[in-house]
Amino acid sequence: MLKRAFDVLASAAGLIVLAPLLLAIAAAIKLGSPGPVFYHGVRVGKGGAPIRVRKFRSMVANAAQRGPGITAAGDPRITRVGRLLRRTKLDELPQLLNVLEGTMSIVGPRPEDPRYVALYTPDQRRALDVRPGITSPASVRFRNEEQALDRPDWETHYVQHVMPEKLAIDLEYVARASLLTDLGILARTFIALFR
Repeated sequence: MLKRAFDVLASAAGLIVLAPLLLAIAAAIKLGSPGPVFYHGVRVGKGGAPIRVRKFRSMVANAAQRGPGITAAGDPRITRVGRLLRRTKLDELPQLLNVLEGTMSIVGPRPEDPRYVALYTPDQRRALDVRPGITSPASVRFRNEEQALDRPDWETHYVQHVMPEKLAIDLEYVARASLLTDLGILARTFIALFR
């Protein structure tokens, strides 16, 4: 109950305070490449339910039909504006709307693509016991995930190494989650963003 109240207040305040920045980003996306401002990706939420995650579009229109669901460094589908948005994580800001509507939380395991969730072990599926988050301990640890996947066998590397390590970190979070823990993760996220 306390976590949900924090989520609602923080996301509403964030949307109000960041409104001028959100509008500027939307304008830059429209001017930078044809297509919609937002990308709506299907991910897996709490309890394994599909959710539509909002992001600012950082790739060419119809990028999902033109390549894989995970983006490695140097992906030619990323637009010029998109590179900046991804590097600064500003593409994630529309997820404040997901938080406000209750499909996501400010802090929680990052929502994953259904095709990778299908590979989870029963133990790993415990990460789906909570709402997914905009940030998580694993997303702080894997801040530069695209660079880690800059290799020919990127998907195999992701499935066999990166995904299990991220899930182990997030499962530890799920086991001891509290508002104080969330505030600490938020602080670490801001430090990582401005480092």
